[in-house]
Amino acid sequence: MRWWPVFLRNLLVWRKLAVPSLVGNIAEPLMWLIAFGYGMGALVGQVNMGTPDGTVAVPYILFLASGSICMSAMNAASFEALYSAFSRMHVQKTWDGIMNAPVSLDDVVLAEMLWAGFKALFTVTAILGVMLALGISHSPKLLLAWPVLLGAGITFSCIALVFNALAQGYDFFTYYFTLFLTPMMFLSGVFFPREQLPLVLRHVSDWLPLTNAVELVRPLFMDQWPAQPWLHAVVLLAYAVAAFWLALGLTRRRFGK
Repeated sequence: MRWWPVFLRNLLVWRKLAVPSLVGNIAEPLMWLIAFGYGMGALVGQVNMGTPDGTVAVPYILFLASGSICMSAMNAASFEALYSAFSRMHVQKTWDGIMNAPVSLDDVVLAEMLWAGFKALFTVTAILGVMLALGISHSPKLLLAWPVLLGAGITFSCIALVFNALAQGYDFFTYYFTLFLTPMMFLSGVFFPREQLPLVLRHVSDWLPLTNAVELVRPLFMDQWPAQPWLHAVVLLAYAVAAFWLALGLTRRRFGK
């Protein structure tokens, strides 16, 4: 439990900037939701989705909301585990100061991973509250979306910490967002059904972490149970474990130089 004081330290610092931080994190996804959900949704109308019970037509605003909240968890965790963690590690040298106490580098990395995941949960909770206020969905199954979104946040924080360990400056993170996150947003069924993709891209999309998060959360918005929930959960867990192991190894090597 030596990671807990590091986690608590990040939480106490964040509390001073909690309001502007949450506003910044929820403003962009809400703009996506309003512009595309209501604007394009008026043109699209309903989207046909395949479910275990057959094809179901759902309003586009509900389709977009259930995908964009997963995207918000991904972005919030990634920003925290990249820009904020890099500032603490490299610029402010906070990690070096922490490790003067009986806390190891592994404890610090674990705390950063969990903190980024929980910060993503704070963000999506605020967004989900707005979605409920707008009447997009009132399914009681949405309570199960919280642990799924927390798991998605932890998964993406692990992946982001790999790039954090490799970065020599903030500009390096452009590669991560441009070459990894942005293509994944368009391949994972956030904005349109994945059935529209070419077959090859559909197979690639099946194994993306964001796709598996969306496949778990979207049925809950529709008051249904996900198909193959354990498969999607295992994929997210595999990404998280592999990425955290790699991030830990790369961070140890960086501090060992």
